[in-house]
Amino acid sequence: MASEISTLSNPIVETNVLSSVQGYPTLDVAVDRYLMSMPSEYYTIGNVEELKDLMANSQPLLVDVREPSEYRSGHIPSAINIPLRTLSRNLNKIPSDRPVVLYCSTGYRSSMGVMTLHLLNYDNVKGFPVI
Repeated sequence: MASEISTLSNPIVETNVLSSVQGYPTLDVAVDRYLMSMPSEYYTIGNVEELKDLMANSQPLLVDVREPSEYRSGHIPSAINIPLRTLSRNLNKIPSDRPVVLYCSTGYRSSMGVMTLHLLNYDNVKGFPVI
């Protein structure tokens, strides 16, 4: 019985999430590579004029990642609502062939959404922090 307990507890103690497994990079190296691949502007639209210019020239899809009650209380005209927590379940609504702009009330949820979509190989997504 004591050997079963020690056998069960050893994998937990010895498991190192950051260790390399069968040629894959360690978690810290993979995260570092991802973060270093981000351009200095961090996939962000910096101001209202830049958003207006993008809207006039590229017809982006605007995605409000706030909760439905927040969306109903007011949103950018033509924006669709996909709450951040449901983003990965609604990828069929997010095109990969035209610009996509995510926004929320502070920029926190939109930046999480941008990172999520970039991890899922969307390279056409930017965030607009409405502050």
